[in-house]
Amino acid sequence: MLKKIATGVSVLLLATLTACGSGNTSSKGGDSGGTGRITMGFAQVGAESGWRTANTKSVRQAAKTAGVDLKFSDAQQKQENQIKAIRSYIQQKVDVIAFSPVVETGWDAVLLEAKRARIPVILTDRAVDSEDDTLYETFLGSDFVEEGEKAGEWLVENTDGPVNVVELQGTTGAAPAIDRKKGFEAKIAARPDIKITASQSGDFTRSGGKQVMEAVLRSHPDVDVVYAHNDDMGLGAIEAIKAAGKKPGADIKIITVDAVKDGMQALADGEINYIVECNPLLGDQLMELAKKVVGGEKVPKRVVTEETTFTPEQAKKALPDRQY
Repeated sequence: MLKKIATGVSVLLLATLTACGSGNTSSKGGDSGGTGRITMGFAQVGAESGWRTANTKSVRQAAKTAGVDLKFSDAQQKQENQIKAIRSYIQQKVDVIAFSPVVETGWDAVLLEAKRARIPVILTDRAVDSEDDTLYETFLGSDFVEEGEKAGEWLVENTDGPVNVVELQGTTGAAPAIDRKKGFEAKIAARPDIKITASQSGDFTRSGGKQVMEAVLRSHPDVDVVYAHNDDMGLGAIEAIKAAGKKPGADIKIITVDAVKDGMQALADGEINYIVECNPLLGDQLMELAKKVVGGEKVPKRVVTEETTFTPEQAKKALPDRQY
């Protein structure tokens, strides 16, 4: 049983049509009528953050470079929009479907439709919570639990005495929100004096992080640390902290996940204390996996991206060459 494999942009990859007596391939798939090009239907979560914008740019550019015809849809963070887009791709008989699921659950029906249509599915960035892992070919993305663990480890090692933490969660039900929380809590359990005094969703947006932090500061003025599930919410929290007359990075330490340019700049400036990287540049790997799947090659069920962490000093060195 597949259970919450952490990720971020999930991609549906339609499986290559197998031979049926005559040994012919799909009339629409694999070689797109003999042109050598494949068509991918990509259902993106939305454009809620700098990370997501960089991810979309990476996918579009990689498709162009790889000669893949890309059909793109923006779900605006609504699962029903993604399901509608996926069904549209099935009707259009694309060669492969890729998507980053808004939430973990509720995908079995539409993925079964893709399977019956013999269209391979690739999950990208985020995974699904399903007992049937035959509904998709592979999952490309980060280990969100490990990201949460890295954040928790830094907090345990870099604080003393009682610590009150405010957690800014991502979209409710989304794999990164669930797993980054899980990994973080597992590591801070080693320190009973570290307590999460407030935990609320900011929906992965800067405005959401600001609004939640404003409310938290009114009810919990003794906050020591903010743990934000992405940079954008952390940047929103910085605005609220400044408005409250406190100094981010000093009066209230901030830990975030992503490492997009705006977050890295805040880290270099000392307003964020630690960032765990989540790499959005998945486009090239996605196109490579898509071509292999459509071509009938076996691919790993799980492909984990390589990522690191950043301190303020490391951010200063990395910023000049940062791609996102």
